[in-house]
Amino acid sequence: MQPTFVIAGKLTREYILPPSGQPLLDSPGGSLLYAAGGLAVWDTNAGLLGRVGENYPRQWVRDIEDRGFDTRGIRTLRELQDVDLRTFVAFTESNERSYSNAVSHFARRQLAFPKSLLGYQAPDESNKDPRVPDLISPAALDTPKDYRDVRYVHLCPFDFISQSQMVNLFRGGADQTVSLDPASGYMTPSFWRDLRLVLQGVTVFQPSEEELRALFWGETNDLWEMARKVSEFGPQVIVIKRGLQGQMLYDVAGGHRYEIPAYPSRLGDPTGVGDAFCGGFLAGFQKTNDPLMATLYGNVSASLKIEGSGPFYALGVMPGLAEARLRSLKEVVREI
Repeated sequence: MQPTFVIAGKLTREYILPPSGQPLLDSPGGSLLYAAGGLAVWDTNAGLLGRVGENYPRQWVRDIEDRGFDTRGIRTLRELQDVDLRTFVAFTESNERSYSNAVSHFARRQLAFPKSLLGYQAPDESNKDPRVPDLISPAALDTPKDYRDVRYVHLCPFDFISQSQMVNLFRGGADQTVSLDPASGYMTPSFWRDLRLVLQGVTVFQPSEEELRALFWGETNDLWEMARKVSEFGPQVIVIKRGLQGQMLYDVAGGHRYEIPAYPSRLGDPTGVGDAFCGGFLAGFQKTNDPLMATLYGNVSASLKIEGSGPFYALGVMPGLAEARLRSLKEVVREI
């Protein structure tokens, strides 16, 4: 049975020392699962696209299936056997993220260092060429044929070449909505020409404020002007994710500009909040066909995720809480 949604992203083995609460040690993570968790607040009928090695626990994939997701697009590849899928992040006293010096972070919290994290080295992203496909990025060729006509598609951040091939794969459907969350590695002025070609097949563009400012560095400081320039190349909806400040939404067709504050949540673990937002947005867009309402859905998904650790934390909250927050947010939207 064809899913309603398709999400493409990376899968990882996570080690998280959150701002508060218990550490998460060797747990399923990655942008794909966080976006799926944000979507699942509202709907779980989604096909997932990702890649893992043969050493990735098969039980984790079965657990994802048990949550109602279609995992036919998660490929297990022998050539990924030696690729390190581990990721580490620790939150400092000032809630800033640190991705290195894992041993010292465990020592500072007086925690035993996990044997399964021995030998971990934080990847060096500084010299990474975004035009070179990453082995653990989902690939267009891996996509099951019946996924290709799915109407609602979200691409999480991964390398530029793989994302552009995914956009080309899904842009054929006249009724398809393709949502793109860019990878920060290619959001630079020197890459703008390449990005413009890809944006022609994108319906919804969802960068963070930092990424959008980096793309237009030296040209303008006006976020609305940046959104307008992006819209000239295809996207009908631009959502600027601003962390604890919420979102800015530019609805091109209606000419509307909105500011939506973040729902006031308890800070538990910010990991994956941006991905959870994008998943919630996709669900809301499918339900309402309204960019503003979709942004509110995404906002709620993010507000639930930030309160705890793990991609599917939001699914264990009190029934009706998401709907209550959605109603509350409707009252605080501001049109510019």
